[in-house]
Amino acid sequence: MWLKPEEVLLKNALKLWATEKSNDYFVLQRRRGYGEGGGGLTGLLVGTLDAVLDSTAKVAPFRILHQTPDSQVYWSIACGATREEIVKHWEWLQKNIMSTLSVFDSSEDITSFVQGKIRGLIAEEGKSSLVKEEDPEKFREALLRFQKWFGLPKKEKLVTYYSCSYWRGRVPCQGWLYLSTNFLSFYSFLLGAEVKIIISWDEMWKLEKTSTVLLTEGIHVRARGEDYDFSMFLHLNETFLLMEQLADYSLRRLFDKETFEGDPALRDPLQITKRGLETRARNEQFRAFFRLCRSENLLEVHESFLWVPFSQFNTLGKICVSESYLCFASQDGSQCYVIIPLREVLGVETPDNGSKALTVCVRGKRALRFTEVRDFVHLAAKIRRKCGAGASPQHSGSGEVPAEVCQALIEHFEDNPEEEALMVGQRGSSRAVSTEALMTVFHPQDAENLDPKMLKEKMKEQSWNIHFAEYGRGVSMFRTSKTRDLIMRGVPEALRGELWMLFSGAVNDMAMHPGCYAELVEKSVGTSTLATDEIERDLHRSLPEHPAFQSDTGISALRRVLTAYAYRNPKIGYCQAMNILTSVLLLYAKEEEAFWLLVAVCERMLPDYFNRRIIGALVDQAVFEELIGARLPQLTDHMTDMTFFSSVSLSWFLTLFISVLPIESAVNVVDCFFYDGIKAVLQLGLAVLDYNMERLLRCHDDAEAVTILNKFFDNVTNKDSPLPSTVQQAAVGNDGSKSQVKVDITDLIREAYEKYGDLRSEEVEGLRRRNRLYVIHTLEDTTKQNVLRVVSQDVKFSAGDLDELYELFKKQHFLSCYWSMSGPALTHHDPSLPYLEQYQLGSGEFRALYCLLSPWAHCSSRDALALATFRLLDENQDGLVNFKEFCYGLDVLYSGSFTEKLKFLFKLHLLPVLLPGVSQDGVIRKSPERGKGKVDLQAYLKQWQDELLKKEESIKDLPRINQSQFIQFSKTLYNLFHGAPEEESLYRAVTTVTSLLLRMEEVGRRLQGAQGEGSPSLTGTADSTPLREEEEKEWSFAFEQILASLLNEPVLVRFFEKPEDMRAHLDHAREAQLKA
Repeated sequence: MWLKPEEVLLKNALKLWATEKSNDYFVLQRRRGYGEGGGGLTGLLVGTLDAVLDSTAKVAPFRILHQTPDSQVYWSIACGATREEIVKHWEWLQKNIMSTLSVFDSSEDITSFVQGKIRGLIAEEGKSSLVKEEDPEKFREALLRFQKWFGLPKKEKLVTYYSCSYWRGRVPCQGWLYLSTNFLSFYSFLLGAEVKIIISWDEMWKLEKTSTVLLTEGIHVRARGEDYDFSMFLHLNETFLLMEQLADYSLRRLFDKETFEGDPALRDPLQITKRGLETRARNEQFRAFFRLCRSENLLEVHESFLWVPFSQFNTLGKICVSESYLCFASQDGSQCYVIIPLREVLGVETPDNGSKALTVCVRGKRALRFTEVRDFVHLAAKIRRKCGAGASPQHSGSGEVPAEVCQALIEHFEDNPEEEALMVGQRGSSRAVSTEALMTVFHPQDAENLDPKMLKEKMKEQSWNIHFAEYGRGVSMFRTSKTRDLIMRGVPEALRGELWMLFSGAVNDMAMHPGCYAELVEKSVGTSTLATDEIERDLHRSLPEHPAFQSDTGISALRRVLTAYAYRNPKIGYCQAMNILTSVLLLYAKEEEAFWLLVAVCERMLPDYFNRRIIGALVDQAVFEELIGARLPQLTDHMTDMTFFSSVSLSWFLTLFISVLPIESAVNVVDCFFYDGIKAVLQLGLAVLDYNMERLLRCHDDAEAVTILNKFFDNVTNKDSPLPSTVQQAAVGNDGSKSQVKVDITDLIREAYEKYGDLRSEEVEGLRRRNRLYVIHTLEDTTKQNVLRVVSQDVKFSAGDLDELYELFKKQHFLSCYWSMSGPALTHHDPSLPYLEQYQLGSGEFRALYCLLSPWAHCSSRDALALATFRLLDENQDGLVNFKEFCYGLDVLYSGSFTEKLKFLFKLHLLPVLLPGVSQDGVIRKSPERGKGKVDLQAYLKQWQDELLKKEESIKDLPRINQSQFIQFSKTLYNLFHGAPEEESLYRAVTTVTSLLLRMEEVGRRLQGAQGEGSPSLTGTADSTPLREEEEKEWSFAFEQILASLLNEPVLVRFFEKPEDMRAHLDHAREAQLKA
């Protein structure tokens, strides 16, 4: 590797380097302790220094220095990990540089020329290099070490590296931690003790920060059943953040098969950089905090003060600018933040240069004043440009808008509110779409009703109106602790839909996509998929006790929303519990608003909840269990099996308590959820368990605990609810006894915030990331056990061998995805398929694994044999082989009888050289429609039935093998015997059998020809030549003939019946799989 020329002090270096070659201008040196005579104390000391110190020499044992005859200064210009590499550089210098140097007059000119040439070479390499780091020189050195130490494929992209210690028992080993796209790697060499660790991100069960007396702060990793502890990081938080990002990326790409099309930082695994990962983490945090859509990215951050009119003071915080939003969040503990869509901005003013201030005018007669903005002129210009680019027709155009124009526009919208509604995307709905919330249709409020509950409802509305007047109304209102206090008391029925849209961010989604819902409804009407079938089945199970869903109006609206969403996001489609949640949304929001609320919940607020594996809900359950252990330890001490909490709480998370609480109480929980996210649900769950603590501690089994919780939920009421009794749900399971005390939902929510309100959203997100690894691997273990249980019935492998075989097969599947986003396993991935087909191999991956595991892999024609085996096992001709098919092939080779192995080999040669529709790589492009539309369950049932009724294949059912196929069959036999102890005897036996078969066929052909009427003479005339050629083409052999002939040769029978050591092949495959 060429190095940026750096001056070297050779006097002290002579103790560590030995000169091997030299001339007038260059010196080739070898590091002492490497190569011949490299052992002993010198080798140990030098190796230790190289592993601990940060220099090129710590891995490159060879280097080239530049010198001039009349100078004592040396310059390092190249290094090499191997003698071959450094000799190649040396020869290049001899050939291309030496002849030129003689024309220079001075040593300074020679040195300048050499340095310029080397820098030019490095620049040329950099053009095609994937390295895009802040210090490319150091990174190139680290990349060289990484490639030499770990021997990973060159395609593996190194992201970054850190100095740290790995704790082997109680002994710290100082070394270097390397983070790459697919692996975590560590290397240490201290006094002859080498430590080398390679862990793929997909193997990690646990990744967490730790702090103990011994390790101080460190990072703990659990993978492959072992624990790894790393500490003494200079930048611990940065390291952990990148590790989390890489682990999450690996899980989503390998297990969920995400393609990251909308994320340029992660789209190509060969182009991932540290900067890109850090930017992605920052963008995710920004979007989660302000509830923005995935297309928004954090572009700029400015520290400033914001004038808060209701408190009459300036609050310190940060301005965050994205493509479509200007956001502010306080940092002084006032919990004040505001979101300003740029479409709402009327103008930007910079009145006072002294205070570095700018004023942002927004619709609704409001202006926000920011002061002490360091780069306020640049920020103001940027906001103006963005407003001009995305402004509505009423205020298009760029540049600064004068104050009088701002005021005129404000008055215009005050006088024409319908135009304001248009700008936030609330018009343009389809005529077929309901434009009213179902609650206003089925339970209109009577303004003259003086019922105490209605009076209290009016008081709530008045409180919110006062809040709006003081803090603003709409998307750019201030959100503070007072806003949360009002939410905790319960949102008024008339304002619930508006506030849900506001706090969830759905109002922005709808404004950015005007008319999108009506278009989706139109396109999805009449479609028939698995999702639409499931939706139809669940329509009448959605709040069946509510009058709105006892009529066609409510059912039709629910159908349209769910079908439109399934059409918009086929990856999620439809999942149970979506119907219950959508029903409640339709009660309080217009149909289009309910659709965008559903989008916000499924894609932002509850990620990965609504899919076939409900990973998101399981992750939050794991987070909930961890919080119970930390906040309610006495309960965990009593409950020996924590799975009880999982089974009970699943419906709490999936339906936001809607399925367990009466509807009039559940909507208060939904209020809190839309304001605080999943944190509100976790807090309430802890409060419920805390409230019932004494009764739960007296329980003797899970059933008793479930009964206690069910009775509790039945007695949670909402005393302030204005809903009539026909709408409110009666307590289910209440036996009429008065022993159960009624609990008001408002009191329960207040208690949850008082006791557990210190739970921060950032803490919840961290717990989610940590538990996601464990949940996914637990699901993978369950899948593996199901697959092994099915496959073990059809093969003779031991349970241990089958388990290892599954891990190798799964790893090979992942290897096909490590450095590519377009392999056949990814292209044809379909999560709706049975678990047996979740991991499959294309022909290339199959060939690689087959060559590692097959006892016939030593054969010189193994690639052709592997391809033929792949085609034979691929019964449905989709270009992929699943684990069961793979095991069937190996089982014949390892455990089959002589007849079974011979029959398998015979069938391999019956296949044509190239099947129709098969490319040279063996992938059959036959089913482009696979995985789309409806899944034919009847076809699956028929396939399983056929497998159960499948009879043993008779040898008489096999077709005859023709002459060309027989010749190839014979060649394969010869290749199989190569290197066998009885190789000569086997060759002779095959020759004997082949000759015998050919003579038998010749005799049979002659007899058949002699018995035929009017057949030409075999004595040989000119006219008989074409007939003979035709007859030669018709030569063929039945399997019984070949079997009978081979059985006459005991040496052949012994060869095929010889037992093969499966364990040795598994061990070899485990070691060599990654390198292969």
